[in-house]
Amino acid sequence: MSHSPEHKKAAVLGSPIAHSLSPVLHRAAYDELGLSGWEYGRHEVDESGLPGFLEGLGPEWAGLSLTMPLKRAVIPLLDEITPTAASVEAVNTVVFTPDGRRRGDNTDIPGMLAALRERGVQQVERAAVLGAGATASSALAALARICTGEVTAYVRSAARADEMRGWGERLGVPVRTALWDEAAAAFTAPLVIATTPAGSTDPLAAAVPDRPGTLFDVLYEPWPTALATAWADRGGAVVGGLDLLVHQAVLQVEQMTGRAPAPLAAMRRAGEAALAAR
Repeated sequence: MSHSPEHKKAAVLGSPIAHSLSPVLHRAAYDELGLSGWEYGRHEVDESGLPGFLEGLGPEWAGLSLTMPLKRAVIPLLDEITPTAASVEAVNTVVFTPDGRRRGDNTDIPGMLAALRERGVQQVERAAVLGAGATASSALAALARICTGEVTAYVRSAARADEMRGWGERLGVPVRTALWDEAAAAFTAPLVIATTPAGSTDPLAAAVPDRPGTLFDVLYEPWPTALATAWADRGGAVVGGLDLLVHQAVLQVEQMTGRAPAPLAAMRRAGEAALAAR
């Protein structure tokens, strides 16, 4: 049975979108899988433009990748969402089913778990999360599956602390919150997930202890971050944002094309080459 009709389309949507590596990863997968009739683009779309964009799509469309600010805005426009996406109220993957339905999923959460498993992290007794945005809630959802004890979230405000404790209750993870000023204390945890914007953790690099555990820094540009460099220098294991990006894209390719497994190694090579060329 052929999974490669004459012409199929997919794309990544968001705003801003010019920096996205998704086209590089998905096109590398299509090349490796021999899906010559498939194309993958990128479109600058914000919340106000999303309903019209979706309405304008024809039957040749297989799926969409969504980045900020669309991961929550898309939910009312879908026919169904998976339990994983519902758990964090965030959709990063839309698949158009053969009967014309729009199904939303979240591949960030299983992508995080796959990236950690690849580096040998199957289970931890406690963990720390730096930050409290949308990626932090996905991190908590991932930790709900592998952390047997408490997660400490380091945040900048009381409102953010309340949000993270709320997510913890909803996801079944015991969350303790602490002020960002105390973030260096996170580094005693066997797993630290940094979810903050570029530059935020740079001042913490000097505080990395000897023989740290595993750092999962979700940034991929600039890379390596100062924190990731200090961590590796002291012998700790580092999982980066490109690892997350590739693993979540692998799951998207499999859902959109119906072909599995997606070519992880080829997608990673393409991502590394694109970053090196920037």
